[in-house]
Amino acid sequence: MSELRVWIDATPLLLRSAGVKTYVYYWVQALRRAAGEQAVRLFPLLGPPGPCVHDRSVTGPLTTLAGLGWLHLANALPLRLLNLLSGGAQVFHASHQLLQPPTNCRVTATIYDMTCWLVPEMHAAANVRMARKFARRVMQRADGLIAISEHSKQDAVRILGLDPDRIAVIYPGVADAFFSTPPPSSGKPYILFVGTVEPRKNLGVLLDAYERLPGGIRSEFDLVVAGSPGWGDPAVLRRLEAGMPGLRYLGYVPEAELPVLNAGASLFVYPSLYEGFGLPVAQAMAAGVPVLTSRVSSLPEVAGEGGVLVDPHSADELAEAIARVLNSPDQARRMGAAGRARAERYRWSHCAAQSLDFFSCVASGRPAFRPRVVASVKSV
Repeated sequence: MSELRVWIDATPLLLRSAGVKTYVYYWVQALRRAAGEQAVRLFPLLGPPGPCVHDRSVTGPLTTLAGLGWLHLANALPLRLLNLLSGGAQVFHASHQLLQPPTNCRVTATIYDMTCWLVPEMHAAANVRMARKFARRVMQRADGLIAISEHSKQDAVRILGLDPDRIAVIYPGVADAFFSTPPPSSGKPYILFVGTVEPRKNLGVLLDAYERLPGGIRSEFDLVVAGSPGWGDPAVLRRLEAGMPGLRYLGYVPEAELPVLNAGASLFVYPSLYEGFGLPVAQAMAAGVPVLTSRVSSLPEVAGEGGVLVDPHSADELAEAIARVLNSPDQARRMGAAGRARAERYRWSHCAAQSLDFFSCVASGRPAFRPRVVASVKSV
Protein backbone atom coordinates (compact mmCIF):
# COMPACT_ATOMS: atom_id res chain seq x y z
CA MET A 1 0.00 0.00 0.00
CA SER A 2 1.19 3.56 -0.79
CA GLU A 3 1.99 6.08 1.91
CA LEU A 4 -1.06 7.00 4.00
CA ARG A 5 -2.73 10.35 3.24
CA VAL A 6 -5.56 11.48 5.54
CA TRP A 7 -7.59 14.69 5.60
CA ILE A 8 -9.14 15.70 8.92
CA ASP A 9 -12.13 18.04 8.99
CA ALA A 10 -11.00 20.49 11.69
CA THR A 11 -14.10 22.71 11.58
CA PRO A 12 -14.68 22.33 15.37
CA LEU A 13 -11.49 24.34 15.94
CA LEU A 14 -13.27 27.38 14.44
CA LEU A 15 -16.34 27.13 16.67
CA ARG A 16 -17.24 27.68 20.29
CA SER A 17 -16.99 24.21 21.73
CA ALA A 18 -15.63 22.30 24.73
CA GLY A 19 -15.09 18.54 24.59
CA VAL A 20 -15.18 18.01 20.82
CA LYS A 21 -12.85 20.94 20.18
CA THR A 22 -10.39 19.67 22.80
CA TYR A 23 -10.47 16.22 21.19
CA VAL A 24 -9.86 17.52 17.66
CA TYR A 25 -7.17 20.00 18.76
CA TYR A 26 -4.94 17.48 20.55
CA TRP A 27 -5.79 14.58 18.23
CA VAL A 28 -4.60 16.45 15.13
CA GLN A 29 -1.38 17.44 16.87
CA ALA A 30 -0.73 13.85 17.97
CA LEU A 31 -1.50 12.46 14.51
CA ARG A 32 0.89 14.93 12.89
CA ARG A 33 3.65 14.16 15.38
CA ALA A 34 3.26 10.47 14.60
CA ALA A 35 2.81 10.62 10.81
CA GLY A 36 3.91 14.09 9.66
CA GLU A 37 1.97 17.09 8.38
CA GLN A 38 2.01 15.87 4.78
CA ALA A 39 0.28 12.63 5.80
CA VAL A 40 -2.36 14.44 7.88
CA ARG A 41 -3.89 17.49 6.16
CA LEU A 42 -6.68 19.72 7.47
CA PHE A 43 -9.95 21.03 6.06
CA PRO A 44 -10.45 23.95 6.02
CA LEU A 45 -6.87 24.78 5.11
CA LEU A 46 -5.58 26.08 8.44
CA GLY A 47 -2.18 27.27 9.49
CA PRO A 48 -0.71 26.35 12.87
CA PRO A 49 -3.48 26.89 15.45
CA GLY A 50 -3.05 29.08 18.50
CA PRO A 51 -3.71 27.88 22.05
CA CYS A 52 -6.70 25.61 22.66
CA VAL A 53 -9.50 28.00 23.67
CA HIS A 54 -13.12 26.97 23.92
CA ASP A 55 -15.01 30.26 23.76
CA ARG A 56 -13.73 31.30 20.33
CA SER A 57 -11.81 30.06 17.29
CA VAL A 58 -8.23 28.90 17.73
CA THR A 59 -7.14 30.97 14.73
CA GLY A 60 -7.54 34.54 13.53
CA PRO A 61 -10.82 36.14 12.37
CA LEU A 62 -10.03 36.13 8.64
CA THR A 63 -8.95 32.47 8.63
CA THR A 64 -12.00 31.58 10.72
CA LEU A 65 -14.38 33.41 8.37
CA ALA A 66 -12.79 31.80 5.32
CA GLY A 67 -12.94 28.34 6.90
CA LEU A 68 -16.59 28.65 7.83
CA GLY A 69 -17.27 29.93 4.32
CA TRP A 70 -15.73 26.79 2.86
CA LEU A 71 -17.88 24.68 5.18
CA HIS A 72 -21.05 26.51 4.09
CA LEU A 73 -20.19 26.05 0.41
CA ALA A 74 -19.37 22.36 0.90
CA ASN A 75 -22.78 21.82 2.52
CA ALA A 76 -24.82 24.05 0.22
CA LEU A 77 -23.54 23.42 -3.29
CA PRO A 78 -25.07 20.55 -5.27
CA LEU A 79 -21.64 19.44 -6.47
CA ARG A 80 -19.18 17.78 -4.13
CA LEU A 81 -16.79 20.68 -3.56
CA LEU A 82 -14.50 18.58 -1.41
CA ASN A 83 -13.82 16.24 -4.34
CA LEU A 84 -11.79 19.13 -5.79
CA LEU A 85 -9.99 20.04 -2.57
CA SER A 86 -9.12 16.61 -1.19
CA GLY A 87 -7.51 15.15 -4.32
CA GLY A 88 -4.98 12.51 -3.40
CA ALA A 89 -6.50 11.77 0.00
CA GLN A 90 -7.16 8.13 0.79
CA VAL A 91 -9.36 8.88 3.82
CA PHE A 92 -11.40 11.98 4.75
CA HIS A 93 -12.50 12.21 8.40
CA ALA A 94 -15.66 14.33 8.65
CA SER A 95 -16.78 16.54 11.53
CA HIS A 96 -20.43 16.70 12.58
CA GLN A 97 -20.84 20.06 10.83
CA LEU A 98 -20.07 18.61 7.38
CA LEU A 99 -22.99 17.03 5.54
CA GLN A 100 -21.43 16.47 2.09
CA PRO A 101 -18.03 14.77 2.49
CA PRO A 102 -16.07 13.87 -0.65
CA THR A 103 -17.00 10.82 -2.72
CA ASN A 104 -13.59 10.22 -4.30
CA CYS A 105 -12.00 8.70 -1.17
CA ARG A 106 -13.05 6.71 1.85
CA VAL A 107 -14.93 8.57 4.58
CA THR A 108 -14.75 8.18 8.34
CA ALA A 109 -16.15 10.06 11.34
CA THR A 110 -16.15 10.01 15.15
CA ILE A 111 -19.01 8.81 17.35
CA TYR A 112 -18.86 10.97 20.47
CA ASP A 113 -22.16 10.09 22.15
CA MET A 114 -25.81 9.39 21.38
CA THR A 115 -27.37 11.96 23.69
CA CYS A 116 -29.36 13.58 20.87
CA TRP A 117 -31.30 10.29 20.64
CA LEU A 118 -31.28 9.19 24.26
CA VAL A 119 -31.88 12.53 26.03
CA PRO A 120 -32.86 15.02 23.29
CA GLU A 121 -34.47 17.27 25.90
CA MET A 122 -30.95 18.07 27.17
CA HIS A 123 -29.97 19.67 23.85
CA ALA A 124 -31.15 22.61 21.81
CA ALA A 125 -33.57 21.46 19.11
CA ALA A 126 -31.23 22.68 16.35
CA ASN A 127 -28.40 20.51 17.69
CA VAL A 128 -30.66 17.45 17.73
CA ARG A 129 -31.74 18.03 14.14
CA MET A 130 -28.15 18.48 12.98
CA ALA A 131 -26.93 15.36 14.78
CA ARG A 132 -29.63 13.21 13.24
CA LYS A 133 -29.03 14.65 9.79
CA PHE A 134 -25.30 13.92 10.11
CA ALA A 135 -26.07 10.36 11.17
CA ARG A 136 -28.24 9.79 8.10
CA ARG A 137 -25.94 11.43 5.58
CA VAL A 138 -22.51 10.50 6.89
CA MET A 139 -22.40 7.95 9.71
CA GLN A 140 -24.77 5.48 8.05
CA ARG A 141 -22.65 5.54 4.88
CA ALA A 142 -19.14 5.90 6.32
CA ASP A 143 -16.46 3.35 5.50
CA GLY A 144 -15.34 3.34 9.13
CA LEU A 145 -16.15 5.04 12.42
CA ILE A 146 -14.19 5.80 15.59
CA ALA A 147 -16.14 5.53 18.87
CA ILE A 148 -14.56 7.23 21.87
CA SER A 149 -15.76 4.48 24.22
CA GLU A 150 -17.22 0.99 24.04
CA HIS A 151 -20.41 2.38 25.55
CA SER A 152 -20.78 4.95 22.75
CA LYS A 153 -20.17 2.21 20.19
CA GLN A 154 -22.85 -0.05 21.63
CA ASP A 155 -25.34 2.82 21.83
CA ALA A 156 -24.69 3.70 18.19
CA VAL A 157 -25.04 0.11 17.05
CA ARG A 158 -28.31 -0.28 18.96
CA ILE A 159 -29.86 3.05 18.00
CA LEU A 160 -28.62 3.53 14.43
CA GLY A 161 -28.26 -0.11 13.41
CA LEU A 162 -24.59 0.37 12.47
CA ASP A 163 -22.33 -2.55 11.64
CA PRO A 164 -20.11 -3.04 14.73
CA ASP A 165 -17.25 -4.27 12.54
CA ARG A 166 -17.03 -0.80 10.99
CA ILE A 167 -16.54 0.85 14.40
CA ALA A 168 -13.21 1.03 16.22
CA VAL A 169 -13.15 1.98 19.90
CA ILE A 170 -10.21 4.35 20.36
CA TYR A 171 -10.05 6.30 23.60
CA PRO A 172 -9.15 10.00 23.47
CA GLY A 173 -6.06 11.25 25.21
CA VAL A 174 -5.32 13.64 28.04
CA ALA A 175 -2.88 16.50 27.49
CA ASP A 176 0.56 15.82 28.96
CA ALA A 177 0.33 18.83 31.28
CA PHE A 178 -2.31 17.07 33.41
CA PHE A 179 0.15 14.27 34.19
CA SER A 180 3.04 16.55 35.14
CA THR A 181 1.71 19.74 36.78
CA PRO A 182 2.43 19.87 40.54
CA PRO A 183 -0.27 21.08 42.94
CA PRO A 184 -0.09 24.64 44.29
CA SER A 185 1.89 24.99 47.48
CA SER A 186 -0.82 26.89 49.37
CA GLY A 187 -4.51 27.70 49.39
CA LYS A 188 -7.72 26.43 50.94
CA PRO A 189 -8.58 22.79 50.09
CA TYR A 190 -11.39 22.34 47.58
CA ILE A 191 -13.70 19.89 45.86
CA LEU A 192 -13.65 20.43 42.09
CA PHE A 193 -16.17 20.17 39.28
CA VAL A 194 -15.23 21.04 35.67
CA GLY A 195 -17.83 21.13 32.92
CA THR A 196 -20.26 23.26 30.96
CA VAL A 197 -23.28 24.33 32.98
CA GLU A 198 -26.01 22.37 31.21
CA PRO A 199 -28.65 19.82 32.32
CA ARG A 200 -26.68 16.72 31.33
CA LYS A 201 -23.84 17.61 33.72
CA ASN A 202 -26.28 17.33 36.66
CA LEU A 203 -24.63 20.12 38.60
CA GLY A 204 -27.77 20.81 40.64
CA VAL A 205 -27.38 17.46 42.43
CA LEU A 206 -23.78 18.31 43.29
CA LEU A 207 -24.87 21.65 44.77
CA ASP A 208 -27.52 19.83 46.82
CA ALA A 209 -24.94 17.29 48.01
CA TYR A 210 -22.51 20.00 49.06
CA GLU A 211 -25.22 21.72 51.11
CA ARG A 212 -25.89 18.39 52.89
CA LEU A 213 -22.27 17.85 53.96
CA PRO A 214 -21.48 18.25 57.65
CA GLY A 215 -20.60 21.82 58.58
CA GLY A 216 -17.05 20.86 59.49
CA ILE A 217 -16.34 19.55 55.98
CA ARG A 218 -17.94 22.57 54.31
CA SER A 219 -15.86 24.94 56.43
CA GLU A 220 -12.66 23.05 55.54
CA PHE A 221 -13.32 22.37 51.84
CA ASP A 222 -14.73 24.82 49.30
CA LEU A 223 -16.67 23.63 46.28
CA VAL A 224 -15.05 25.06 43.13
CA VAL A 225 -17.10 24.96 39.92
CA ALA A 226 -15.35 25.71 36.62
CA GLY A 227 -17.34 25.90 33.42
CA SER A 228 -19.00 28.34 31.08
CA PRO A 229 -22.79 28.72 30.96
CA GLY A 230 -24.28 26.33 28.43
CA TRP A 231 -27.80 25.64 27.30
CA GLY A 232 -30.95 24.88 29.27
CA ASP A 233 -29.93 25.17 32.95
CA PRO A 234 -30.85 28.71 34.11
CA ALA A 235 -31.91 27.61 37.60
CA VAL A 236 -28.52 26.06 38.35
CA LEU A 237 -26.75 29.06 36.86
CA ARG A 238 -28.71 31.36 39.16
CA ARG A 239 -27.68 29.25 42.16
CA LEU A 240 -24.03 29.45 41.08
CA GLU A 241 -24.11 33.18 40.58
CA ALA A 242 -26.02 33.79 43.83
CA GLY A 243 -23.45 31.78 45.71
CA MET A 244 -23.62 29.86 48.97
CA PRO A 245 -21.12 29.57 51.82
CA GLY A 246 -18.05 27.73 50.50
CA LEU A 247 -19.02 27.85 46.80
CA ARG A 248 -16.66 29.44 44.29
CA TYR A 249 -17.96 29.68 40.72
CA LEU A 250 -15.09 30.48 38.37
CA GLY A 251 -17.00 30.50 35.09
CA TYR A 252 -14.95 29.63 32.03
CA VAL A 253 -11.39 28.55 32.84
CA PRO A 254 -8.89 28.54 29.95
CA GLU A 255 -7.45 25.20 28.93
CA ALA A 256 -3.95 26.25 29.98
CA GLU A 257 -5.12 26.81 33.58
CA LEU A 258 -6.98 23.51 34.00
CA PRO A 259 -3.96 21.30 34.86
CA VAL A 260 -3.02 23.34 37.94
CA LEU A 261 -6.69 23.67 38.94
CA ASN A 262 -7.03 19.88 38.82
CA ALA A 263 -3.71 19.23 40.54
CA GLY A 264 -4.73 21.40 43.49
CA ALA A 265 -8.07 19.67 44.13
CA SER A 266 -8.60 17.40 47.13
CA LEU A 267 -11.43 15.59 45.32
CA PHE A 268 -12.93 15.72 41.83
CA VAL A 269 -16.69 15.13 41.57
CA TYR A 270 -18.48 14.58 38.25
CA PRO A 271 -22.11 13.38 38.61
CA SER A 272 -22.96 13.60 34.89
CA LEU A 273 -26.07 11.83 33.62
CA TYR A 274 -24.49 10.72 30.33
CA GLU A 275 -21.02 10.93 28.77
CA GLY A 276 -19.56 9.52 25.60
CA PHE A 277 -16.20 9.45 27.37
CA GLY A 278 -15.98 11.98 30.20
CA LEU A 279 -12.71 13.79 29.55
CA PRO A 280 -12.79 15.78 32.84
CA VAL A 281 -12.72 12.47 34.73
CA ALA A 282 -9.67 11.27 32.81
CA GLN A 283 -7.94 14.63 33.31
CA ALA A 284 -8.49 14.53 37.07
CA MET A 285 -7.19 10.96 37.27
CA ALA A 286 -4.10 11.95 35.27
CA ALA A 287 -3.47 14.65 37.88
CA GLY A 288 -3.61 12.03 40.66
CA VAL A 289 -6.80 13.43 42.18
CA PRO A 290 -9.37 11.04 43.73
CA VAL A 291 -12.52 10.90 41.60
CA LEU A 292 -16.20 10.41 42.35
CA THR A 293 -18.36 9.97 39.27
CA SER A 294 -21.61 8.42 38.05
CA ARG A 295 -22.25 4.74 37.60
CA VAL A 296 -23.97 5.39 34.25
CA SER A 297 -23.05 5.55 30.54
CA SER A 298 -19.32 5.39 29.75
CA LEU A 299 -18.11 6.72 33.10
CA PRO A 300 -17.56 3.33 34.80
CA GLU A 301 -15.66 2.21 31.69
CA VAL A 302 -13.40 5.25 31.73
CA ALA A 303 -12.86 5.50 35.49
CA GLY A 304 -12.42 1.76 36.01
CA GLU A 305 -10.65 1.05 39.29
CA GLY A 306 -9.51 4.69 39.35
CA GLY A 307 -12.80 6.15 40.61
CA VAL A 308 -15.67 5.61 43.05
CA LEU A 309 -19.09 5.35 41.39
CA VAL A 310 -22.33 6.80 42.75
CA ASP A 311 -25.98 7.15 41.75
CA PRO A 312 -26.09 10.54 40.00
CA HIS A 313 -29.74 11.03 40.96
CA SER A 314 -29.08 10.78 44.71
CA ALA A 315 -27.71 13.87 46.44
CA ASP A 316 -27.62 11.91 49.71
CA GLU A 317 -25.45 9.13 48.27
CA LEU A 318 -23.16 11.68 46.66
CA ALA A 319 -22.81 13.64 49.90
CA GLU A 320 -22.02 10.44 51.84
CA ALA A 321 -19.34 9.45 49.32
CA ILE A 322 -17.76 12.92 49.38
CA ALA A 323 -17.62 12.90 53.18
CA ARG A 324 -16.22 9.37 53.27
CA VAL A 325 -13.31 10.21 50.97
CA LEU A 326 -12.50 13.57 52.55
CA ASN A 327 -12.54 12.01 56.02
CA SER A 328 -10.08 9.29 54.96
CA PRO A 329 -6.77 10.69 53.65
CA ASP A 330 -5.42 7.18 53.14
CA GLN A 331 -8.35 6.23 50.92
CA ALA A 332 -7.98 9.47 49.00
CA ARG A 333 -4.28 8.75 48.36
CA ARG A 334 -5.06 5.22 47.17
CA MET A 335 -7.77 6.51 44.87
CA GLY A 336 -5.46 9.17 43.45
CA ALA A 337 -2.70 6.65 42.75
CA ALA A 338 -5.11 4.19 41.14
CA GLY A 339 -6.58 6.93 38.99
CA ARG A 340 -3.19 8.10 37.77
CA ALA A 341 -2.27 4.54 36.82
CA ARG A 342 -5.58 4.12 34.99
CA ALA A 343 -5.08 7.40 33.12
CA GLU A 344 -1.84 6.14 31.53
CA ARG A 345 -3.96 4.42 28.88
CA TYR A 346 -5.38 7.83 27.92
CA ARG A 347 -2.24 9.23 26.32
CA TRP A 348 -2.54 11.04 23.00
CA SER A 349 0.40 9.03 21.64
CA HIS A 350 -1.65 5.84 22.15
CA CYS A 351 -4.71 7.41 20.53
CA ALA A 352 -2.70 8.60 17.51
CA ALA A 353 -1.04 5.22 16.95
CA GLN A 354 -4.38 3.40 17.06
CA SER A 355 -6.03 6.04 14.86
CA LEU A 356 -3.34 5.68 12.18
CA ASP A 357 -3.81 1.90 12.26
CA PHE A 358 -7.54 2.51 11.80
CA PHE A 359 -7.03 4.87 8.85
CA SER A 360 -4.63 2.41 7.19
CA CYS A 361 -7.19 -0.33 7.61
CA VAL A 362 -9.97 1.80 6.09
CA ALA A 363 -7.75 2.96 3.22
CA SER A 364 -6.93 -0.67 2.40
CA GLY A 365 -10.61 -1.65 2.37
CA ARG A 366 -10.27 -4.21 5.14
CA PRO A 367 -13.73 -4.80 6.60
CA ALA A 368 -12.86 -5.02 10.30
CA PHE A 369 -10.45 -3.22 12.56
CA ARG A 370 -9.00 -4.23 15.89
CA PRO A 371 -6.87 -1.53 17.59
CA ARG A 372 -3.45 -2.48 18.85
CA VAL A 373 -3.50 -3.22 22.58
CA VAL A 374 -1.91 -0.59 24.77
CA ALA A 375 -0.28 -2.10 27.84
CA SER A 376 -1.91 -0.71 30.94
CA VAL A 377 -0.07 0.21 34.12
CA LYS A 378 -0.89 -1.93 37.12
CA SER A 379 -3.14 0.01 39.46
CA VAL A 380 -2.45 0.53 43.15
